[in-house]
Amino acid sequence: MQEQLSKNRIIIDMDKKGNLNASVTSSSERIKSKTIIQMENQKIYLMLNQFVKKIPIMVVMKAMGMESDQEVVQMVGRDPRYSALLMPSIEDCAKEGIHKQEQALAYLETKDGRVMTVLQDVFLANVEVCQDNFRPKCIYVAVMLRRIMDAILNKDAMDDKDYVGNKRIELSGQLISLLFEDLFKTMIAEVKKAVDNILTKPSRSSRFDFAQCIIKDSITHGLERTLSTGNFNIKRFKMDSKGMTQVLARLSFIGCLGHMTRIKPQFEKTRKVSGPRALQPSQWGMLCPCDTPEGEPCGLIKNLALMTHVTTDEEESPLISLCYCLGVEGLEVLSGEELHTPYSFLVLFNGNILGKHRKPQHFAAAMRKLRRAGKIGEFVSVFVNEKQHCVYIASDGGRVCRPLVIADKGISRVKEHHMLELKAGVRTFDDFLSDGLIEYLDVNEENNSLIALYEEEATTETTHIEIEPLTLLGVIAGLIPYPHHNQSPRNTYQCAMGKQAMGNIAYNQLHRMDSLLYLLVYPQRPLLTTKTIELVGYDKLGAGQNATVAVMSYSGYDIEDAIVMNKASLDRGFGRCIHMKRYCAVNQKYDNNTQDRILRPNRDGFDSGPMRVLDDDGLAAPGEIIRRNDILINKQVPIVTRGQFKSALNDSEFKSVPQRYDGPQGESCVVDKVALCSDKHNNLCFKFVIRHTRRPEVGDKFSSRHGQKGVCGTIVQQEDFPFSERGICPDLIMNPHGFPSRMTVGKMIELLGGKAGVSCGRFHYGSAFGEPGGHADKVEAISETLVRMGFSYDGKDFIYSGITGCPLQAYIFMGPIYYQKLKHMVLDKMHARGSGPRVSLTRQPTEGKARNGGLRVGEMERDCLIAYGASMLLYERLMISSDPFEVQVCRVCGLLGYYNHKLKTGICSSCKNGDNISTMKLPYACKLLIQELQSMNIVPRLKLAEA
Repeated sequence: MQEQLSKNRIIIDMDKKGNLNASVTSSSERIKSKTIIQMENQKIYLMLNQFVKKIPIMVVMKAMGMESDQEVVQMVGRDPRYSALLMPSIEDCAKEGIHKQEQALAYLETKDGRVMTVLQDVFLANVEVCQDNFRPKCIYVAVMLRRIMDAILNKDAMDDKDYVGNKRIELSGQLISLLFEDLFKTMIAEVKKAVDNILTKPSRSSRFDFAQCIIKDSITHGLERTLSTGNFNIKRFKMDSKGMTQVLARLSFIGCLGHMTRIKPQFEKTRKVSGPRALQPSQWGMLCPCDTPEGEPCGLIKNLALMTHVTTDEEESPLISLCYCLGVEGLEVLSGEELHTPYSFLVLFNGNILGKHRKPQHFAAAMRKLRRAGKIGEFVSVFVNEKQHCVYIASDGGRVCRPLVIADKGISRVKEHHMLELKAGVRTFDDFLSDGLIEYLDVNEENNSLIALYEEEATTETTHIEIEPLTLLGVIAGLIPYPHHNQSPRNTYQCAMGKQAMGNIAYNQLHRMDSLLYLLVYPQRPLLTTKTIELVGYDKLGAGQNATVAVMSYSGYDIEDAIVMNKASLDRGFGRCIHMKRYCAVNQKYDNNTQDRILRPNRDGFDSGPMRVLDDDGLAAPGEIIRRNDILINKQVPIVTRGQFKSALNDSEFKSVPQRYDGPQGESCVVDKVALCSDKHNNLCFKFVIRHTRRPEVGDKFSSRHGQKGVCGTIVQQEDFPFSERGICPDLIMNPHGFPSRMTVGKMIELLGGKAGVSCGRFHYGSAFGEPGGHADKVEAISETLVRMGFSYDGKDFIYSGITGCPLQAYIFMGPIYYQKLKHMVLDKMHARGSGPRVSLTRQPTEGKARNGGLRVGEMERDCLIAYGASMLLYERLMISSDPFEVQVCRVCGLLGYYNHKLKTGICSSCKNGDNISTMKLPYACKLLIQELQSMNIVPRLKLAEA
């Protein structure tokens, strides 16, 4: 989903120079254009791409037939302040000697040759011109002028571009339909050109065949190219966007759901602006306030809230006819003076002016009544703007809206018997909608409503009540128990880590062949759940396990959020996961009628060699144990793949290129599945899925649902673990210093709720803001349950040391917390090298495990070594093991020289001799820096001394 500014709407803002602009991005079926009316130096101008310079607005009005200045003033408004602001523009037009339409058109002809076409089709393209009647466009311009003047007189009248009501979400269907339309019209144009070339030939003798003129697969190739590269290039609308397609991540079930609710911004992430990143009040209930990434895209990439709906385009003509039936007076019957009478409001439909209505509140009430009765679309929006004296009706696509319960004088229309029917399955959500019990409101219409969070808070002025406060959050933030008790950034961190948690991705996960798959062996349902978890099915496809956690300090291996783990718990399967990776091979066909071939394995030394996992067909057999460098497929390719056709090849004309398994060193994996298929070029493809079962080890990453991540610090035998007087031994021990600064009170309540749930045998709830509505258990009720079941009210237990057997000197906060195992594992990241590839520019080792890179000694590591005084280690790390290089340096001028191989001596380029040249070792990157500084007229000189 792409976020962009709404089309066909007047936006008032200020440019970098401080000039006020009224801009409209017009969009019609034929053309897209942007019209800007700007006030500069007290004069008003029109800015349009088709005109070279700014055009005085009064010249444009006269060119459209509005010759009387008085009529323009009447259209804008009879307020003397408006007339005073418009007077410099009127005088400017009079100085140019332009009084008639012909004079204005002649003035515009000097800047663009096809003035009438531009004014009719490009200028305000969303307003249609019928039979050269420009009056609707004149009225639209007058409304824009009035909005600019209102903004001058009152700065609050300016629009906020970050306001959600001024934005639209472009869905994939709209983008693809636009792309298809462009490709189809391009194909039609090419076919027409080809037909014209054939039919204009006088010597044509063969029968005309239209099918030969159609370019085969042009639309298919265009769609494939756009979807594979993500570059949308539509020349007709000057649209050139990149990165519009993304691969749907299937790392976890909840990550996949979150990916489908993601909204991509319209501008670059690198822009350091705070406005678009800030949390807007208009995002309440529409966009999730927690789910946004960290770093550059923070606040720009957003996610939809749980019940948000993105509208699609509806048919306009029936709604326009309805508006006229309900008393809207058309523009053709209105004079300029009647446009802005005190008690009548302009009616705008999808940004276009329909006319005006003398009783706007009655009109809006009638439209809403018809919507609630199901006579018009449920997503039609009716918004009365008292400041602008306008009624906005919207049925266009891309608006975000959400359902709310209708309240009559503060009394909810949804009664208890409705909810009983819903629980019994007699009534559905659509029935609530069709019966007028709930309705969808967009951001603009919410401004005409008073919405209560709970029914108990409703007053006689309340128009709507929230269905549930938990719907204010998104899919991923809804998994967090008691998020309203956490510090805000912790919820944001959990939204990022919840997508990285291993678990189940789908019911068919064992039959899938994804390129990479992480599965938890024993996933569990969280003991402390939320309503969102049940709604999205996370309780059936979970991504974590309930671990008994003791909050205490145990050894030194739990500092900095590290977790001490119980070895017996790991033996029982805690945190155990399956890593599945797909490997592919292709049996390629070549132009000279040759193709690759698969050989049966050689039986000599078969049991111990790298071919031991191969079956009789030359492919790795399912169920075989495979290790690093074992052969997956015994393939041979022809040495010659071009030239003349060959019917048969000898064994000597093939070379062996077996595909080997490049898994982790020293680990045994299993060939899980082998599949054979064909690609689009009809080549035979082989797919192997290698399964590796992993148990947690020191360094693996875990996280609770409150953004409290930490690595496994050490694994301790159960005999040395502390235990309670009931004999309960924790699975994990976390350091208590993780609570004070993070302020994750929700995690503490989760421990209490989980402990109470285990003791009384029911799942407790911790939905967001759910205590008043009964969707979250109160802490008092949880404590009462704990006391009733024989535990302390605050969740603390009497603990014995596992080493000495003596009681500890403090009560320990202990209970079950839902922990997630994240995809970051030591086995995937562990890397070291002795020697390897280097970067050609700096001659330093490459970076990263994939490129067999080195481990960088950075700025802070260097400072640490300096503090310890390890000078020889610094010398060895930063030069000998990195990029040593011998240079010739002049002892007189201190500049770098060069070595002359003919004379076998060093020469200084500056002194023009080699008498004072010394050879020294230098990091190559330092030599490069000196030369780059010299290229910028900065001359570093080296002062040499005897060592």
